[in-house]
Amino acid sequence: MSLNPASDAAADAASATHPETRGIELIGDAERHGRPRDLFFVWAAPNVSVLNFTVGATLIVLGLELWQALLVIIAGALPWIFTGVIAISGPAAGTSGSVIMRAMYGVIGNRIVVAFMGWLVSAVYLALNWLAAAFLGADMLARLGWDAPIAAPIVVTIVVAAVTVLVAVYGHGLILRTYTYVAVLLLAIFLVLTGFILPNVDWAYRAAEPLQGGALWSAASIGFAILASSPLSYINSPDMARYLPRSTPPGRIIAATALGGAVPGVFFTTMGALMATAVSAEDLQFGVEGVMLGMLPAALAPLLVFGVILNTVALNGMTTYTSSMALQAIGVPLRRIPAAIVVGVIGTALTIYLTLSTTFLSAVNLILQFLIVVAAPVMAIFVVDVVLRRNRYDGLDLFDDRPGGRYWYSGGWGVPGIVAFVVGIIASALCLSTDVWTGPIAEALGYIDLSVPVGVIVAGGLYAVMSGKVAR
Repeated sequence: MSLNPASDAAADAASATHPETRGIELIGDAERHGRPRDLFFVWAAPNVSVLNFTVGATLIVLGLELWQALLVIIAGALPWIFTGVIAISGPAAGTSGSVIMRAMYGVIGNRIVVAFMGWLVSAVYLALNWLAAAFLGADMLARLGWDAPIAAPIVVTIVVAAVTVLVAVYGHGLILRTYTYVAVLLLAIFLVLTGFILPNVDWAYRAAEPLQGGALWSAASIGFAILASSPLSYINSPDMARYLPRSTPPGRIIAATALGGAVPGVFFTTMGALMATAVSAEDLQFGVEGVMLGMLPAALAPLLVFGVILNTVALNGMTTYTSSMALQAIGVPLRRIPAAIVVGVIGTALTIYLTLSTTFLSAVNLILQFLIVVAAPVMAIFVVDVVLRRNRYDGLDLFDDRPGGRYWYSGGWGVPGIVAFVVGIIASALCLSTDVWTGPIAEALGYIDLSVPVGVIVAGGLYAVMSGKVAR
């Protein structure tokens, strides 16, 4: 993989009308462009999402009161600060976050972590969002006369996945130039839809059996874990910021990234919680999309379907784009565009499997909770490394994968990072509480889920202690 990109690659990257041929190659200072505020819309577009409605409804299903759900939603948005912090490493290093992580895990160790974390997160999030589009699109097709519970979701998945991969092929230029308009359009669509949901809200809602004591803390902690899994999984934020000039103030990058994800997330997750007060838990098990369709005039049903599909393409387009670079970073000999196609095929296959085997709500809740076991330690280690190094990363050193290179460490392994990663996963899993797996610590605490704080503190703290002097 070349370290010095050709001029035509730079032109492609800056254009919304040409496929981006550049992958993880270094970006020279002369090729830097953009403003930090553009990142707000890059992150807002994927997060004006029906998935937020689903997670908000989950909080009510768990038994929380409205005010309790709101507090959990606000707390769950705080990890977006971490997403913003690691984003500043992109302009500093001039390459993908999946390459920057060599500074934490070593050249060989990083391949393992990125293959595990990058592919796990990418495949899961591709599938979750395509799953929403598949169920809703199939429901709309049934209303139009094609009632095919198996074939319809598969067809919708394949069509939406093809458009998504196309966005990933055109890459950074298309994302940067169009996501502002996509975010504004999605905001308008979902605000209109919210206007029809609010009259159905039971503002005097009270849980049938108000939770108290350990049961309350258990429900709140599980809800927090589900919410926090989203921002903690975005280790790709350096990828979206890497074209910014080195002189860009880090604070502006952090603010634009964090607020872009948190603001729409908090608002629409709250709307999901409010919506859940008007329906039964049984109705929600089959997805909030059907519930929303029931609250809308028939003429507006296509608007919801369009909004969900547009958001799905926006989010999964970014995910596919960045995961194609993760594939390169682990050493797969593919250019970025073929790598994006491979990612798309894998995500499509997983989505089709989920459409045939589960309900949307159960899939979302279970998968997001299990993601946190891996995502929390990786994000914590990345944040600590940025702080310890004062965000100083040398792109040329990061690409030196020969024995004796700066990030070769011990036989290609960054021992502090690998140890912190493994121990953080174990600690987080011991504190996880799900229907499938409950760690012994979570069970001893009365099914209180501490997987997020424990995963972050253990992994981040251990890495800081073991690598503090090296990182500086």
